[in-house]
Amino acid sequence: MLAQKFRFHGHGSLRYLYKNGDAIRSHLITLKYIANPRRKHSRFTVVVGKKVIKSAVKRNRIRRRVYEVVRLEEPTLKSGYDMALMVFSAEVYSLDHPSLVKLIKQLFSQAGLYK
Repeated sequence: MLAQKFRFHGHGSLRYLYKNGDAIRSHLITLKYIANPRRKHSRFTVVVGKKVIKSAVKRNRIRRRVYEVVRLEEPTLKSGYDMALMVFSAEVYSLDHPSLVKLIKQLFSQAGLYK
């Protein structure tokens, strides 16, 4: 589980990220990110819409799996960023763990977020 200090709180900052952030898109997941100089730590959120998967159980499973990958990658990422990983394909649910890790690492590296 990702620590509370690395998560978003409230909708205002998330709305700002959606409006002003840069996007990196893969075939399954989109990464939106923006620098936030007010923060010492980066903040993350994972968004899985009801249109993607109807079942809340499956949406939460996807969210937990992606948060776990982010938790393991967080020490190697630059600090002071707000990031949203938006899942828009149901294929992520059946994706094996190494493929999911590779996909998310690829998004972070394309965005230039590694130290």
